[in-house]
Amino acid sequence: MNQPAGFEGGRLLVVAFEGWNDAGEAATGAAKLLVQRLGLAEIAAVDPELYFDYQFTRPTVAVGDDGVRRLEWPGAAILGPSGEPLPSDEDHVTGPGADTLHVLLGAEPARSWKGFAAELVDAALTADIEGIILLGAMLADAPHTRPLSVFASSDNPEVRTALSLERSSYEGPVGILSVIADQAERDGIPVVSLWASVPHYVHNAPSPKAVLALLAKLEELTGLSIPRGTLEAEAKAWEAGVDALAADDEDMAGYITQLEQARDAVDAPEASGEAIAQEFERYLRRRGDGPEGRADGRGEGPRPGP
Repeated sequence: MNQPAGFEGGRLLVVAFEGWNDAGEAATGAAKLLVQRLGLAEIAAVDPELYFDYQFTRPTVAVGDDGVRRLEWPGAAILGPSGEPLPSDEDHVTGPGADTLHVLLGAEPARSWKGFAAELVDAALTADIEGIILLGAMLADAPHTRPLSVFASSDNPEVRTALSLERSSYEGPVGILSVIADQAERDGIPVVSLWASVPHYVHNAPSPKAVLALLAKLEELTGLSIPRGTLEAEAKAWEAGVDALAADDEDMAGYITQLEQARDAVDAPEASGEAIAQEFERYLRRRGDGPEGRADGRGEGPRPGP
């Protein structure tokens, strides 16, 4: 199968944002691992004064390795190859396009989304980016004991044909990822979206298992090989921790059993693309309109039924 430009061996930009798009910190967790494994350095950043409301996304203070306390402001930046040799004692990302891979990391802005997206896509064009992969994670009715599904889609017809992807039929409120995707496609950069399903009943904790699912799908799409480091051990510990919680909560254990039975009714280990798409659309509707979710990303998602 011939891959479209930018999705195997081309100059890729992987995008992840904190907040609404990042259940279980899975999307940003995957992106940060890429930054670390590639030794990327900042090549472009937005001015946070233009796009962020500091009462909503507050700056933080941290102590550096030198013992100095510094303010860290919310923002968004594109990171690219630094040109510096990577330490020989670390595992590195390999495969087609690994040496030109870029990552965009940031917090979802509070204002001027059109200008924000235009500025970042312009920076991507300046860096000769040929394809963009958006990483997201959604709270879903997914059992933590089963493989976590990743829904891959694209609005680009050539990409859908080449990669056998679906087109989302969702209509409703969106996050900044959708705005960037729209801007990129209009500027001629093809976009693929990857959304991992995160069990909603453990929404407060980071989900290394969802990070692993996104990385596996990213490898499948691009041909890259991404070392996992300690992630697999962390995912097993996360699953064991949820098992322990469920063992002490009869209602939670019963609900998880229901989810497992529903998942096992699917003919394959991974849910069908149609089923994942339907879950994705239900999730977005909950976040935007339903009583259990909020469009600002601070909702808790659905709760187990009685």
